[in-house]
Amino acid sequence: MSHLRTHRALQEVDLIVKRGNGRVVALETKLAATVSDADVRHLIWLRERVGERLLDAAVITTGTEAHRRPDGIAVIPAALLGP
Repeated sequence: MSHLRTHRALQEVDLIVKRGNGRVVALETKLAATVSDADVRHLIWLRERVGERLLDAAVITTGTEAHRRPDGIAVIPAALLGP
């Protein structure tokens, strides 16, 4: 596991989980109940760079319902992750 921050912090992803085969899951955390396009811009940027190596991308929120945005980014309430 690691995080990603590009030169001058133009792009940043909170958590990158990398498998042995090089495929990754990217996660952002937001202290908000809703997710805006601005909140997922770095996840979309990463997906454009790594292509098929990206298994999934999600934003962990303080919201109450899990869903998948039209752009494919998952939105997951932190409360659903367990006690």
